[in-house]
Amino acid sequence: MENTTNALIQPAKTIGRLEGKVALITGGNSGIGLATAKKFVAEGAHVFITGRREKELNDAVQLIGENVTAIVGDVSKMADLDRIYSVIKSTYRHIDILFANAGVGTLEPLGNITEEGFNLAFDINVKGTLFTVQKAIPLLRKGSSIILTGSTTGSEGNAAFSVYGATKAAIRNFARSWAVDLKGSGIRINVLSPGATSTPGLLNVLESTGFKDEALKQFEDQSPLGRIGDPDEIASVALFLASEDSSYMTGGEIFVDGGSAQI
Repeated sequence: MENTTNALIQPAKTIGRLEGKVALITGGNSGIGLATAKKFVAEGAHVFITGRREKELNDAVQLIGENVTAIVGDVSKMADLDRIYSVIKSTYRHIDILFANAGVGTLEPLGNITEEGFNLAFDINVKGTLFTVQKAIPLLRKGSSIILTGSTTGSEGNAAFSVYGATKAAIRNFARSWAVDLKGSGIRINVLSPGATSTPGLLNVLESTGFKDEALKQFEDQSPLGRIGDPDEIASVALFLASEDSSYMTGGEIFVDGGSAQI
């Protein structure tokens, strides 16, 4: 008999859920934005990330490793947004996924709310989100997905978080209204609303109060799962909303909160 050699069977290359897609993630230098950028790249996308701090952006690029472009910019500044979209247009000419994630918050109870804190939150969270989306429209194609970062605070009452919660309630209404405005375009828009998540943003705010451990314990107690979230867990749902897995969703809101706002 003729000797035969079994050929090595090479596994077929897995096609990522975002293969060939172009994504923009604002606030992509840390926390949920960074975790999402990693997942998008792993699924085949080229990702643009923005943030206000150049060093953190450069560090994020090193962590992601490939298929990522960092652009320094403040979403509350129109000139910065124009520059961000000019860079994207000059290289890819379109966007398939927009994750309007940049946001800030401070702990200020009624009676101690400052004009500075109010303006910062509304400039970045509301004005910044609005114009991030509006200026992206010419670059978005049929089948594109817009994701807005909301929060459980947008539908709950939380001590000292009224201003931040109001900005997130505005974002929830943006998605409802813009889903109607975008009717017929083939562009989807949804809100991703995390609960307490272990991000530098949240931890730094809690640290500034001097009661970080107590606050974290309270967040854990509010969740049926008995813990706060990890950025990777939120990023997994962002990936779902970015992909064709959520093709019949628009104007909606997904809570990723360990059940804290659902009970």
